[in-house]
Amino acid sequence: MTSELSDRQKEIIEVSLALIAENGIQGLTIKNLAKRIGFSESAIYRHYENKIEILVAILNYFKENTERLFTAELNAEGDALTKINHLFQNQFKIFANSPSLVAVIFSEELFRNEAILVKKVSEIMDNNFITLTSIIKSGQENGELRTDVEAEHLAVVVMGTLRLFVKQWQMSAYAFSLSDKGKELSNSVKILVKK
Repeated sequence: MTSELSDRQKEIIEVSLALIAENGIQGLTIKNLAKRIGFSESAIYRHYENKIEILVAILNYFKENTERLFTAELNAEGDALTKINHLFQNQFKIFANSPSLVAVIFSEELFRNEAILVKKVSEIMDNNFITLTSIIKSGQENGELRTDVEAEHLAVVVMGTLRLFVKQWQMSAYAFSLSDKGKELSNSVKILVKK
């Protein structure tokens, strides 16, 4: 978790993710959270005013991690295909280690009445898109990736593929190995984008 969070806030986020994993976002209530942790609802309110603040904290945690991963790949040595493959594998690892993040990250429809949550998810998507587009443009300039499709369009294809694949994993009740099947998918994406 992020270094700015207290141990209690980290615990609240971890238990919140567990509740979401079991019952979806609707299962995350202050009452359920307090009961699971074993202290009063007022103790939760000392750290987070409401469920929305908890969801924002979860999104911030994910945002910081993905930005760090995407920036590391952008600045890493190596070709664009390797960087894209690393991005896929790292995202799969994050979701496999914490499947409930999928329920939060891909819940824009549930968030549509909460502007702060929509904004936070948009920030994550926009930042990742910009970084991925930079990696793809670099790959095109170096002659690795196809140039008959705009870099932005290839970025949409890559991110959309990742998103749909993770959603399929979630909808299957995590019935397959995200990492193993993800490697196969990553190889197919390489075929699609390479020159």
